[in-house]
Amino acid sequence: MISGFPVSVADYRERARWRLPAFLFDYLDGGAGSEQTLAANQSDWARWSIRQRVLIDVAAVDTRSDLLGTSCAMPLALAPVGLAGMMARRGEAQAARVAAQLALPYTLSTVGICSMEEVAAASSRPFWFQLYMLRDRGIVAALLERARAQGVDTLVFTVDLAVPGLRHRDSRHGLGQAGLRARLLRVAEVLARPRWILDVALGGKPHAFGCLGPLVPAAHDLDAFRSWVETQFDASVTWRDIEWLRQRWPGKLLLKGILDGEDAARAAALGADGIVWSNHGGRQLDGAASSASLLPSLSAQLRERLSILVDGGLRSGADVFRALALGAHGVMIGRPWAYALAGAGADGLYALLSLWQRELAVCMALAGVTRIADIGPQHLQSPSMPIAQES
Repeated sequence: MISGFPVSVADYRERARWRLPAFLFDYLDGGAGSEQTLAANQSDWARWSIRQRVLIDVAAVDTRSDLLGTSCAMPLALAPVGLAGMMARRGEAQAARVAAQLALPYTLSTVGICSMEEVAAASSRPFWFQLYMLRDRGIVAALLERARAQGVDTLVFTVDLAVPGLRHRDSRHGLGQAGLRARLLRVAEVLARPRWILDVALGGKPHAFGCLGPLVPAAHDLDAFRSWVETQFDASVTWRDIEWLRQRWPGKLLLKGILDGEDAARAAALGADGIVWSNHGGRQLDGAASSASLLPSLSAQLRERLSILVDGGLRSGADVFRALALGAHGVMIGRPWAYALAGAGADGLYALLSLWQRELAVCMALAGVTRIADIGPQHLQSPSMPIAQES
């Protein structure tokens, strides 16, 4: 356990490790296969150095931005995290409340513990909602209607889950496996965390999938629900289904899980308002390129047609600066906010997000830029990328 006050994402990650049962921490922390993509996601942002500039008037640095029509204190949204309500007591509602306090968008996962209604009641701002294409299109349509009724105007639709990735950490804990041995292993891991038992297991009830509860009877049994979800992943989904979705969703539409320029162009042609440039946090295809390494490949024309958000491995306000300089309009973060909430509650999440905003402001000042809109490739340099000259 770290001593002193947590500051960085790494600090909160260690606190989360000590507070969560091992199977929950590894569910949050792990990736697919040997986790090559998971590691590259984080390390590849450092390939670009921030170009330091001096003697420029930076007395009025402003981190405010706009993401898909939503005014934000900085160009950052909280990504959907499944089971966040098991990481902290009523975790989704807590995260939405903190995000609203800081004027940031929060995205509720379809497989969150808290319901849309609970999150709407906790937040003073409209939240975003994340959805998968399930085999049962009736459930999809019902969720869209319910989201609109709760004031959701931005749908984050995950498209990179035709089949679930192979996550070895989950398998080692017996997740998805029947039998006494797997159950006893998880019971032992829970008993090793008495504070979590009191705060979350006992104090955070009910433990059901709140968004799906009225539609899916299995949503009240976590083990039964896992089996149901696996039958609902639809490997036959194509762009035709996105057309169907676009016709039924009148609000803003973000397609999450795009990592190819041709797919991004197709998304724009079908009327998506934006994409999340993402490899699912390294949790799907191990060996896929990192989000950072491919972000510069998106054309300027696509950036004019789509809002580009990027996720995967961002760990500081400096990484947010890098993402903006490489062409993103904003970023999404998942694990960092979940680590902070699990490790130090709402206060920890507030502190971490506030730190990221300060880090972004410091980067802007020391790079000689005062507005988010003015950040560009001229503010970066790397061994493989020459410094761009100012015009």
